[in-house]
Amino acid sequence: MVRRCAAALALLLLAQVGSAFTLAPAATAAPRVTTAAAAPAVARTAVAARSPGLITSTGSAAVALTFDDGPGPYTARMLDLLDRYHVKATFCLIGRQVRAYAAVVRRMVADGMTLCNHTWDHDERLRTRGDARIRNELQRTNQAIHAVVPGARIAYFRNPGGAFGSNTVRIARSMGMKPLMWNVDPRDWANPGTRAIIANVLGHTHRGSVVLSHDGGGVRTPTLAAYRVIVPNLRRRFRLIAMPVS
Repeated sequence: MVRRCAAALALLLLAQVGSAFTLAPAATAAPRVTTAAAAPAVARTAVAARSPGLITSTGSAAVALTFDDGPGPYTARMLDLLDRYHVKATFCLIGRQVRAYAAVVRRMVADGMTLCNHTWDHDERLRTRGDARIRNELQRTNQAIHAVVPGARIAYFRNPGGAFGSNTVRIARSMGMKPLMWNVDPRDWANPGTRAIIANVLGHTHRGSVVLSHDGGGVRTPTLAAYRVIVPNLRRRFRLIAMPVS
């Protein structure tokens, strides 16, 4: 019943705010930053279910917004939006992109955002690689981040595509990083359109949710437009947090 009421509220809100901002058309998506074809959502969920120890909740009544595949050209605008509402979030960074957006990563840390390792080059088949290669992907990413923000805490690891394996979880934990999954996925990486992203997030987010969205990996104007509605709405309903690093 609660989920149905939330979904109805989301649809009502969409109708009310439709004229409040310009909805960006779902532009043709640029290729995601990946070395393999994107895994279907069902396959990602199935793999995650077989991988023990994944974090799929904040562990409290609070809600965590998490953003993948940056830093990139849309990340600073997402930070602007979060700052406007005094909201902290978690950013899962691709190592090879960090140097080009060093100032943005420094701003994340200064703004109190939580950092998450999203591998060096977004290899969605990472769990099929040998241990040495997996460790190298994670280590290179941490080194790239620390090159621009020395000493920054990187408390989490998110497997590209959510395709965790027992090996990637084990290696990440050995490096001091917790495996971070999600339980709300608006599939914004597929550019379903701003209205669809809003309806999905507002209709499915509940106490303890970890919400997945993307600030990189493609055209993210629909996601940015959606979050102009999502952030103030969720902020009224929940306490929004960055994933804790302690």
